[in-house]
Amino acid sequence: MKRIHILLIAVITAADLTACGVDGASAAETEPAHSEMLAVTETETTYETETETACRTEPETTYETETEAASQTEPEIEPETEIIHVESLTLSAYEATLAIGESFMPIVTMAPADAADLTEIWWSSDAAVAVVDIYGNITAVGEGECTVTVLSADNKDVFAVFNVTVSPPPETEPKTVAGVTYIDGILVVNKSYPLPEDYNPGEDPEASAALYAMFAAAAEDGCNMYVVSGFRSYETQAWLYNSYVQRDGIAAADRYSARPGYSEHQTGLAFDINDTSDLFASTREARWLAENAYKYGFILRYPEGKEHITGYMFEPWHYRYVGIENARRIYESGLTIEEYLGITSSYS
Repeated sequence: MKRIHILLIAVITAADLTACGVDGASAAETEPAHSEMLAVTETETTYETETETACRTEPETTYETETEAASQTEPEIEPETEIIHVESLTLSAYEATLAIGESFMPIVTMAPADAADLTEIWWSSDAAVAVVDIYGNITAVGEGECTVTVLSADNKDVFAVFNVTVSPPPETEPKTVAGVTYIDGILVVNKSYPLPEDYNPGEDPEASAALYAMFAAAAEDGCNMYVVSGFRSYETQAWLYNSYVQRDGIAAADRYSARPGYSEHQTGLAFDINDTSDLFASTREARWLAENAYKYGFILRYPEGKEHITGYMFEPWHYRYVGIENARRIYESGLTIEEYLGITSSYS
């Protein structure tokens, strides 16, 4: 009976191993030999215990656990884009003196240039003196002083102040002092307004200093400039004009030469530069003067296409000193002195 009991246990154990996934060959390799089984004593081993031991494998991992682990992977989060704000604001100019009706627009530069919002906000402290539009174009309205402020819409701590002075309306009525005519402070000489025969001031020191400062600036840009004719007395102008009349006749001479007493050269404020021929207009020096002379107080006195207004043909070499502020205004207006002051130029 004891032997039969041992064999029964062996059969049951083999069946359990087969149920746990062990094939016949593996079971044969691991099952103890028959002789070894005979030596097993009659130790009580229950079916339930032996089955649990035989089926003990690696820890069980459920589908639910794997799904939860997969779901715990966090999605990638893109970094937020940094917003760049305006840090500073500068103007191309911070003040201007304007005539009534005149406009000026300073150039605004905000930094950094890649700021998200470069919008400008403008306002005037006194709209009765000057007004400003949304683009920063300032227009003089009435005589006086005011400020115009530009503010960064992005950063209210960043702003600049522009000072505006509006001058009184020009005096269009000529004033004569010792036979010399002035309009709005500008000495006027043309075919309508002559000088006295004894007016002999020589070369104006202020005009001369400005001229050579202009020549020095031109030299830095590679331009060579010099004076071919400056101050001329009444007598010198009389000789010159008469020689032209003898050569070309009165009508022709009157187009390019002034009669004695009617020449700007007699004021000491006018200069002929480099070359008194039409060829000068195509030179580098002529182009430089046309673009920069006003910065030093000079204007091109007889522009092209204005002979019917000035009374003289185009003279790209003839520049007249009127002071920096007047020169800027006349240059920016695109007008001649006659148009700017509202006067004529014709022999009576």
